[in-house]
Amino acid sequence: MYLCFSLKKSSKLILIFTINALLAISLPGDLRADDRTQIRIVGSGTVFPFAALASEKFGKAGKFKTPIVEATGTGGGFKLFCNGVGMDTPDINNASRAILNDEKDTCKKNGVVNITEFTIGYDGIVIARKKQADTLNITTKDLFMALARQVPNDGKLIKNTAQSWKEINSSLPDQPIKVYGTSPTSGTRDTFVEIVMVETCKELPEFKAAYPDAKDLKNACGLIREDGKFIEAGEDYNATAQKLTNDASAFAIFGYSFLDPNKASIQSLILNGVAPTYKTISDGTYKLSRKLYFYVKNDHLASVTGLSQYIQEITSEAAIGADGYLFEKGLIPLGDSDRKAQREHAKKLGAAGKN
Repeated sequence: MYLCFSLKKSSKLILIFTINALLAISLPGDLRADDRTQIRIVGSGTVFPFAALASEKFGKAGKFKTPIVEATGTGGGFKLFCNGVGMDTPDINNASRAILNDEKDTCKKNGVVNITEFTIGYDGIVIARKKQADTLNITTKDLFMALARQVPNDGKLIKNTAQSWKEINSSLPDQPIKVYGTSPTSGTRDTFVEIVMVETCKELPEFKAAYPDAKDLKNACGLIREDGKFIEAGEDYNATAQKLTNDASAFAIFGYSFLDPNKASIQSLILNGVAPTYKTISDGTYKLSRKLYFYVKNDHLASVTGLSQYIQEITSEAAIGADGYLFEKGLIPLGDSDRKAQREHAKKLGAAGKN
C-alpha cells in the first residue's frame, strides 16, 4: 500500500490512496482482479484425449478461447490443482480415479475447499501387446507374480527374480517379462496397483503373516519390482504403442479408450477369462473397469472466462451421449439417468458461479 501525505499551510491533511493501495485492500479472497480468459486443465493421460477434443470443439464454437489441456497424470494433476486458489493454478483436474483422502487434505490445507466432481464415462485398463502376437488369457495373479517386488516361496517372501512368463504360469509363453506402465503419479497406475496387486496379494498367507498391520500390508502389496521388468513409460501412450509394435514379447498397461482406435496394431490380453469390451467394462464384468472423472475448482467459476460453459460442453449429450463425439473417441458412456444427472449438475454449478 502506498500512502502520500501533503501538509499545506492551512494545516489540512490530505490523504491520497493510490489505486494500488485500494486493490491491495480488496484482493484477499477476491480473484476478479486477476481474471483469466483461458481455461487451464491438467491431469489424467487417459482422460486427456477426451478433454482435448471437447476443448477443441469448445474453442471452435468461437465464443471462448480453446482451453489449455496438459497430461500430467492424475496424481500429478492433483498436486497442481490442490496447490491453492488463484489464476496461477489449474481450474480443472482430469482423473482416471476418484480423488484420494490425502489429496483432499492437501487441497483443504491450501484453501481449495470448494471442489465439484463430475463423471464423464467408463474406461477399462487393458494389458496390451502387438496385434500379430498370440492372444493370451492371463490372470490377475499371473500379473502380480510377474511384477511384485516380493513373492511367496515355500512359505516365505523372497525377492522376485522371475525372468519369463513361463516361470509364472506354465501355460504362458517362454518369453521375457517386459511390461510398460505409467509413473506413480498416474491414475491408471493407481487403479492397476489397487485391483491387481493389492487385491491379489492381501489374500496370500505369506504376506498376511509378514505384515499383520493392514496399512503395512497394503503398502507392501503395492510395491512393483525395480529390476527392469516393469518399465515406466510416462503418459505418452502413442510412444508406448510404438514400443509394442517393435517388440512382440512386450506388454503394456493403458486405457481401453486408447486401445480401441488402435486395434489395427495392438490387441488386449484376456484377463481372468474376460475380454475388455464396451459391455464388459460398463457392466463391471471386466475386472479392470473404472469410471473417468474431472474435478472443478468452484472458486474459479466467476473469474475464468468460459469455465462454466466448458463444463456444460463436456457433460452435454453431444459429448458424452451414446452417440456423442467422445463415444466415437473411445469413451464408454454412462447410463441415460447418470448422464442426465451430470448435465443437471453442470447447469446448477454454472448458475452458482454467476452469483
